Amino acid sequence: MPIYEYHCTACNEKFDKLVRTMSAADEPKTECPKCGSPKTARALSLFAVGAEGAGKPSAPTAGPGCGRCGGPNPCAMG
Repeated sequence: MPIYEYHCTACNEKFDKLVRTMSAADEPKTECPKCGSPKTARALSLFAVGAEGAGKPSAPTAGPGCGRCGGPNPCAMG
């Protein structure tokens, strides 16, 4: 079951909803949880699943760590 993001055109609220169908035609009208208005629309939802490079840590910005705490920056534990 997909989770969709919605936008209410009446009060400008953004919210998520778990939907039991992936077809917009079969989906019942979604009401805004804030104001109760049926004037809602699915919002564009951007996400990356399995994207190359996703989850990889970025390169350290400071010199090499001391090796004791595993952090990327030098520490004062010397």
